[in-house]
Amino acid sequence: MASLIHDFNSDGIVTVNRVLLKPEYSVDDLQERVAVLCENVKTYHSQTGFVGGFVCLNSGMISNEGSTTGQAVDSPLKDREALIITFWRSFEEHEQSHRSPTFQPLFRQVLELCENGNEEIAYSMLWSGAAYNRQEAETAKAAKEKYADLRLVA
Repeated sequence: MASLIHDFNSDGIVTVNRVLLKPEYSVDDLQERVAVLCENVKTYHSQTGFVGGFVCLNSGMISNEGSTTGQAVDSPLKDREALIITFWRSFEEHEQSHRSPTFQPLFRQVLELCENGNEEIAYSMLWSGAAYNRQEAETAKAAKEKYADLRLVA
């Protein structure tokens, strides 16, 4: 498994928080509070299990090519739904970070924005990988043309 997040081992844990922004708050409010929280995690937990993470916002676009649930035009959760995704060496280290006295006040400030409360789910990584560079892509294509049963990918 190629590493997408540098130094993230395949036995690590990925946590996902889904935030639905209350109508009275803006994306700027969310960005500010989450940035402060994430900086705290990087500062206090980079040496105690935190490997990396990212936050993404629902853009409103729905892929008709990648969806099987109809032909939606856009998502009603555009600019209201965000995912906070973090990578940890272990679930135990993640849980310890949440008990930190510096973490809890900042976490509560983020929760004030959430219409849906919070449920943070931990996942085990099955696969991750970065894109091939040009040469790697050409080599992979040549190998597939030579060795792969293309009926499986058609």
